[in-house]
Amino acid sequence: MRRAVLGDAYVDRALASADELGADMQRYVTEAVWGSIWTRPGLPRRERSFITIAMLCALNRPHELRVHVTAGLRNGLTKKEIVEVILQSAAYCGFPAAIDALRVAREVFAETK
Repeated sequence: MRRAVLGDAYVDRALASADELGADMQRYVTEAVWGSIWTRPGLPRRERSFITIAMLCALNRPHELRVHVTAGLRNGLTKKEIVEVILQSAAYCGFPAAIDALRVAREVFAETK
C-alpha cells in the first residue's frame, strides 16, 4: 500500500536512508500506517488522502504535506480539490498553516505538470 500511494521511488529512498536509528521507525510506519490504517476497508484511498492532507495542514507539517499532496494526486484528487481542502483548513487551523500548505501544494503542482 505504501508503494501504491507514495510511489516506488519515494519508498525506496526512505528505506535506503534508514540507518540504525531510523530502521525501526521505517518498519513501524510501514506496518502501522500503511499495513493497518491505509488498508482498512472503511474509506477509499482518495478519501484517506483528503483526510491526511487536512490533518497535515492542521499540524503544519510541510515535509509530510508535500508527500501527501503528491499522493493525493496519485489517488485521484484534483488540484482544485486539494486547494479547497487547504482553504477550508484556514478556517479551522489558522491562516499561517493554510498559507504554508498552499505554498507546498503550489510547489508540488509545479513539479507534476
